[in-house]
Amino acid sequence: MKKILVLGLAIVTVACQSLKNNSANLASSPVEKVNVFLGTSGDHGQMSPSASSPFNMMSIGPQTYPHIHSGYEHLAKEFLGFTHSRIEGVGCLGSGGNLLIKPILGNDSNTLLLKKQESASPGFYQVAFENGIQAQMSVKHNFGMHHYQFPRKGAGLHIDLSHAFVNRFVAEEHVIGTKNISGWIDTQTTCDKGIYRIYYVLEFSNLGTITKIADHQYRVEANADDKEMVVRVGFSSVSTAFAKGKIETMPIQDLAVQTTAEWNDHLNRIEVDGEKDREELFYSLLYRGLQAPFLVSETDGTYKAIDGSIQKSNSPVYNGWAIWDNYREQLPMLSLAYPERFGPIVKSIANLYPYGKNNWATKHESSPTVRTEHAIVVLLDGYKKGYPVDFNTIKDSLIAEVDRLEYNTPDKALESSYDSWALSEILKITKDSLLSAKYLNKALGYKRYWEKDFADLSLKDIDKMPARGMYQGTVWQYRWFVPFDVSGLKKLTGGEVSFLKQLDQFFAEDNYNHANQPDLQVPGLYNASSQPWKSQKLFRNIMLDTVVQAYFNENSKGVDSYIGRIYKNEPQAYVRTMDDDAGTMSSWFVMRSISLSPANIGSPIYYLTAPIFKNVKLNLENGKSFHIKVSNYNKDHFYIQSVRLNGQALFRNWLTQEEIINGGTLIIETGALPNKNWGIEEQWISKMGLSTD
Repeated sequence: MKKILVLGLAIVTVACQSLKNNSANLASSPVEKVNVFLGTSGDHGQMSPSASSPFNMMSIGPQTYPHIHSGYEHLAKEFLGFTHSRIEGVGCLGSGGNLLIKPILGNDSNTLLLKKQESASPGFYQVAFENGIQAQMSVKHNFGMHHYQFPRKGAGLHIDLSHAFVNRFVAEEHVIGTKNISGWIDTQTTCDKGIYRIYYVLEFSNLGTITKIADHQYRVEANADDKEMVVRVGFSSVSTAFAKGKIETMPIQDLAVQTTAEWNDHLNRIEVDGEKDREELFYSLLYRGLQAPFLVSETDGTYKAIDGSIQKSNSPVYNGWAIWDNYREQLPMLSLAYPERFGPIVKSIANLYPYGKNNWATKHESSPTVRTEHAIVVLLDGYKKGYPVDFNTIKDSLIAEVDRLEYNTPDKALESSYDSWALSEILKITKDSLLSAKYLNKALGYKRYWEKDFADLSLKDIDKMPARGMYQGTVWQYRWFVPFDVSGLKKLTGGEVSFLKQLDQFFAEDNYNHANQPDLQVPGLYNASSQPWKSQKLFRNIMLDTVVQAYFNENSKGVDSYIGRIYKNEPQAYVRTMDDDAGTMSSWFVMRSISLSPANIGSPIYYLTAPIFKNVKLNLENGKSFHIKVSNYNKDHFYIQSVRLNGQALFRNWLTQEEIINGGTLIIETGALPNKNWGIEEQWISKMGLSTD
């Protein structure tokens, strides 16, 4: 595995050295530590080693047979070609897979492509096949290149304009030019819930002829004397004219250098210093958290709204949502470390409402996308963290959305109550106190549903997945989903002592399921109790130690449990059926590995835990930095003994977003045994006024 990775990075290193020796520090750069093959085998992440750049809907990568959701299976030997779009790690068999390009010999579209050797790094992918064909690809924003070398003359490319994952192709139109193919493609999004359109231009070098061989399919022959071809690809969500404007003329090595620099710029936002294997795992997962959503507006602000109309914006516009998953982890990470991205992302989410936001996709999406439930919680979270949101212009739409929420299953009752709470907070911001009180009361109605479905732990179905019509979770897992009112939840369980006893039982009986999101916040709930050290231990176990995981998709507890590490830096990276879900699960690790855990999305609060590194440095966009240092560092110690913030002793176990972005130094002393007196004062659920009782 390491040899494969090193080969790919060596290619980029050589390219960098050819450009004025700009690679002097590349060997120690974050890009060198990224393993793009993490999570690319089986249902262990559903990721791809495709050439990508940050927040770019174009990613060029291998389409294998067989394949997983993102088009690639690391163990597969046969390649079908290369495709240009995907959302990493999402369900319903994935989304994307557009524009299949297959290198062929003797103008034979059935040329067998068997992998001999492959290598990859952020922004670059290459593979050599047993028949002598070699392929390289790289991208930057909405521009990509393929470079093919053939073992003999008489070669070319097979183009399938109708290719898409899960046969989700809808329609396409194209024009054949003297050296290019251009047009648009409509494709169903994830779970067949909507349609996205991509405009494209494919420009060919050393072109002989372009011949139609079937509907939507062409053979592109190279000049008779040439043994290599280059394909330049431009993408746009708006028009083929914009797509054509993306195309540049440069060697693929130069493009790889540019993208390597962009990845280093993004990855360097968080610097970590610790054990080599931990650093490599950290940057490989941070890389995954920076793929989506996609920047879809043009440089002049033109973009396509979700009703299909062409609009202009003075702020970058994003699309490609998986909010039901990544609102919990990835978006909070972006809010802290990538404000220049998160600010426009928040505006883009708010901008869905005037054009007909759906919980899933519309018929006029500008990129592959998934779902947008809990968008209202993200908007509140952004506002509370200092990002401007014009709630007055979308207030009626927010109210209408919350009024449509369902309460017909136990899980929906809790999920909908969360959005009602967020709306009540937003209405308070708009100074509409009467409506705010109305929706707060509606949110507090969760107690009635909780007592009906979650209070009795003696029933036989409490550990069944699914039970009582719930989605991807058990009664045990969903009963904790009241992040906006933990103090109220405590009272429902019978008070502090009973709350802790039930939490202990939940984990002792292996009811926690890290393979999915419904109970993702539960390991942190001890932080809202008199025993925060138990969260410190749970976080470290989930990140680095052996755990027991008993649930996979729709099965019941106890069927072939997984025993081992969850996060591994290898192709089968996660536990079975654990999708990365557009950076959600990667970002969970990233945040806790640097000592921070979002407490409640919609409140600017992070719980503290012990980082897995000796030193962490957040390089903030405002020019300041926030240092997190561990005193008496021992890689196996994870219990917090004491904390000092900017030289002052800190007895609470949380920080605010403002305290972090103002810069400074946090010193965490760790030990082998818990300090049961630290972090039990000034619990944030009461200090921040979150309690609704």
